[in-house]
Amino acid sequence: MSQTPADKIIDGRDMEPPEPFVLTLEALDTLGPGEKLLLILTREPHPLYRALVKQGFTYVTEVTLQGTFEILIWRKQP
Repeated sequence: MSQTPADKIIDGRDMEPPEPFVLTLEALDTLGPGEKLLLILTREPHPLYRALVKQGFTYVTEVTLQGTFEILIWRKQP
């Protein structure tokens, strides 16, 4: 997924929950139209997925060869 341009990146690999979740929601509040956020984690964030859907975001998750989860997030188009 690293080929996909992201406007903002949060590397949460060294963070403890719920810090990546909180930082992601805060960053999503600042995304402009068409902008994307890339979240990098060491585990799959199932609670975040539910929050994203409820708030009108779309995401794609890719597991890298290193075992990290890269989640590309953007606002659904109306």
